Amino acid sequence: MPLSSVPLPRHSSPARRSPANAAACVAAVLAMVLAALTWPVPASAAGAGPCDIYASGGTPCIAAHSTVRALYASYNGALYQVRRSSDNATKDIGVVTAGGAANAAAQDSFCSGTTCVITWVYDQSGHGNKLGYQGPGGVGGSDTAAKATSESLTVAGSKAYSLYINPGNSYWRDGHLTGVPTGSAPEGMYMVTSGTHVNSGCCFDYGNSETTRKADGPGAMDAINFSTSCWFGGCSGSGPWVQADLEWGLFPGGSTAWNPNQRAFTSKFVTATLKNNGTSRFAMKGSNAQSGALATLYDGALPRGYNPMKKQGAIILGSGGDCCNGNTNLSAGTFYEGAIVSGYPSDATENAVQANITAAGYGK
Repeated sequence: MPLSSVPLPRHSSPARRSPANAAACVAAVLAMVLAALTWPVPASAAGAGPCDIYASGGTPCIAAHSTVRALYASYNGALYQVRRSSDNATKDIGVVTAGGAANAAAQDSFCSGTTCVITWVYDQSGHGNKLGYQGPGGVGGSDTAAKATSESLTVAGSKAYSLYINPGNSYWRDGHLTGVPTGSAPEGMYMVTSGTHVNSGCCFDYGNSETTRKADGPGAMDAINFSTSCWFGGCSGSGPWVQADLEWGLFPGGSTAWNPNQRAFTSKFVTATLKNNGTSRFAMKGSNAQSGALATLYDGALPRGYNPMKKQGAIILGSGGDCCNGNTNLSAGTFYEGAIVSGYPSDATENAVQANITAAGYGK
């Protein structure tokens, strides 16, 4: 609280104050100032991470993934694992400092003179929801791990590497027993992706998916899709768009009809959010991840046949829900960071997360 906003004790006649009264007045003001200085600092203040902000809003992260930075102010563990081709050795890549950017120098040193792929993306939330690539040697399936050095960038001036998904790369986790919302339980999520590395292949998703890795029907998925795919036709423009993959379709709004509030996000770095209360309502937002506020693309009723939701609790990254058990991923996209939360985040919480992302200093 600024000193100017601290109310001063009032006296009917200042001229009649005694020295004792004056001293008492000063002591009272000092006590109020000291109390203000010790009030709790909100999680949206400088130094907090996106998952600190979600937690302060009553919607804690149950999965937190990134290859570029810590998503909690106190996180000091591994972000991801790389494997080099020369000898199949692996190395965990952590952060330079607690709450900071990835230690890209450690990856550069380990992968020098050979090539590396990203085998695991660790969960910073403490729920153990780390993502493995969907292929032999990973979590099973027909895909392969993404190359570790396809794209470098900077976060707060520090070098980092993205998870650069090409067709044939994807990641997955069965998290239905480790905190991922199931059935009609409410949830929210966000990711930072790129508007310059996209395609229309099915499906560049991040979010809640089938544990069966099959297309199990309406409501079995609840994931952010970012692509140029116009699933139901009638789209305006060429995208890429933030849409909801709820299974059996990528929804631009609350129905199969094109949502006129949709807009393309073509910036290098893009924030995308999705939240779903599981029974009646969902909302999607998007923005440039370097500046600006989130734009609401849709906030309303779930599509017909998707009430209630029937989420299974797996986590997908880089593919659709029916990949990659016998088939391969067709999508292209970039993942920098993202999280899934338990509960339905408030608009204020999502706005604070966006402010944190823009303050993170994403750069080329």
